[in-house]
Amino acid sequence: MKRSNLDQEMISSLGEEKPVRSRLDRSHLRRHDAEVLRDEQLLRSREQTVQERTLVLYRVMSVLASVGIIAILLWGVMDLPAFGRETSPTENEVAARYLENGLAEGGATNLVANMILDYRAFDTLGESNVLFAASCAVMMLLWRLDERDGHAPAAVKPPRARDPVLQTGARIFCPVIFLLGLYIILNGHLGPGGGFSGGAVMGAALILFRCAFGSERIGRFISWNVFRAVIFTALTFYALSKAYSFFTGANGLPSFITVGTPGAILSGGLILPLNIAVGFVVCCTMYGFFVLFEFGKGEF
Repeated sequence: MKRSNLDQEMISSLGEEKPVRSRLDRSHLRRHDAEVLRDEQLLRSREQTVQERTLVLYRVMSVLASVGIIAILLWGVMDLPAFGRETSPTENEVAARYLENGLAEGGATNLVANMILDYRAFDTLGESNVLFAASCAVMMLLWRLDERDGHAPAAVKPPRARDPVLQTGARIFCPVIFLLGLYIILNGHLGPGGGFSGGAVMGAALILFRCAFGSERIGRFISWNVFRAVIFTALTFYALSKAYSFFTGANGLPSFITVGTPGAILSGGLILPLNIAVGFVVCCTMYGFFVLFEFGKGEF
């Protein structure tokens, strides 16, 4: 009897401890959840603070960089001669140098090509980079990622009607137009033409072919990877070749690049290969702009 009474007392004591332990466990879990929530809020506040400070630093650095560039440009402008003054070198020395010594120094019978791709070669490189930067800016604006799933939305295109007249004309004229563009580029140092005009003609040939046969057909030989590779190779070759030419010329070092015989196809020093590089940059950029604006969002 005594043992049974003791067992009953133990059982009753254990039964009373269970709700006490459950209440303790629940309170402990609530405290733990509150601590986790507080830590998460603290982490979010720290991240937000870091983002705000980064944004402020970005704005300050942008303003300082802009002010620095403006100051450098204004400093350079202060040393320039007055515009239109007769004693200014741009009015009497530069033009005379182009006309009198252009053939001997540049080697191209097209004096405009001498001026653009020899005397002012880095200026032309900047123009080509402006075209490339403009195409990159358009891509960033048109190829925005879809916020819902993080994937780039596919371009919505209406079904392309196969026009036999347009396709027949493209088969006939696209090779002729493309060859004409190549001729204008390769003949740019001998006569009217050059990389900009020839590249625009070749770009028109690619656009005509795409309009006639669609993106699937032209995508067999020009894709996004080809587009990037051609422009990167052309701009890199342009920059390195003219850097070498200016370095050897400024330091009086011998160079293996000669002007050649004026009037020959292989003459003009670097003008012919630079025309080719500029032509391919302009061609790809024109085609890229058309692709990007085609039906709102284009795809290669």
